[in-house]
Amino acid sequence: MFEEEEEEDTEQKRYRDEPLHTEKIFSDRKTFFIDLKANNRGKFLKITEDVRGRRDTIMLPAENLEEFIDALQNVSDALGNDDSED
Repeated sequence: MFEEEEEEDTEQKRYRDEPLHTEKIFSDRKTFFIDLKANNRGKFLKITEDVRGRRDTIMLPAENLEEFIDALQNVSDALGNDDSED
């Protein structure tokens, strides 16, 4: 019985480690990984920046995703406005 529980734990860990969806962005020397993941607390977005093997990561709960996207759109709009003023 203990072996069955251990197998279930291993399967659950594998499930948690696997992204539900992933995107990769290449930019100069950096690579950005955008992963939609899930764990026992819910879904979340994991954004990782890899620069020559050094990684920095942020986690964003799924319920804040729309607000995050809106903020990025506002920054993008501001950037577009700055470009038109040059």
